[in-house]
Amino acid sequence: QVQLVESGGGLVQPGGSLRLSCAASGSIFSINVMGWYRQAPGKQRELVATRSTGGIRNYVDSVKGRFTISRDNARNTVNLQMNSLKPEDTAVYYCYSNLRRSTGDYYRDYWGQGTQVTVSS
Repeated sequence: QVQLVESGGGLVQPGGSLRLSCAASGSIFSINVMGWYRQAPGKQRELVATRSTGGIRNYVDSVKGRFTISRDNARNTVNLQMNSLKPEDTAVYYCYSNLRRSTGDYYRDYWGQGTQVTVSS
């Protein structure tokens, strides 16, 4: 079994910062990608940032220059440093990983339980 456990959400004022962390644990053979998605009320879940094991980063345009994703491949962790937060960043943020559990397995998507980020004065 694989678990993705997030931490670091909360309430912050506009212009403030938060850091999200996620640790993957369990039966993991190899990780391809780790990252973050978010879902605001009434909207579809969207990619926020991902980082491949090889170091390739992707960001949604709305967070470029404000958010930074980092990974520790050895520890199977991923962090999201969020600066200059805006009210429109308010959402539930989900940790994501594309990984396989054994040499005979396919790469599959796994999700954390989500952590709430609220940006409000």
